[in-house]
Amino acid sequence: MTAAELSQSAQSDSELPAGLSLAQQALWLTKADRWHDSHDLCEDVPEPGGSWIHAYLHRVEGDLANASYWYHRAGKEMPPAGVTLDQEWGQIAAALS
Repeated sequence: MTAAELSQSAQSDSELPAGLSLAQQALWLTKADRWHDSHDLCEDVPEPGGSWIHAYLHRVEGDLANASYWYHRAGKEMPPAGVTLDQEWGQIAAALS
């Protein structure tokens, strides 16, 4: 499933589609405004993807210190201030799909 399809599904479907990877499931839950479910699941996503999703979730939450820790674990930099949450979500979804 492409990033665009994943996003559309999360915004229109009430249940996770079948056949998604753990990373896609965590991203779907994030886009469906189910932060806690995504946070729980991302811990099961293999590294470094799980850490990248985890970092993103803490950025969504506004906990930038915790996000910074998880970006470091993922081998990523904190996105510059101009990168929106939607843009980063798309980057992660494209990379992990």
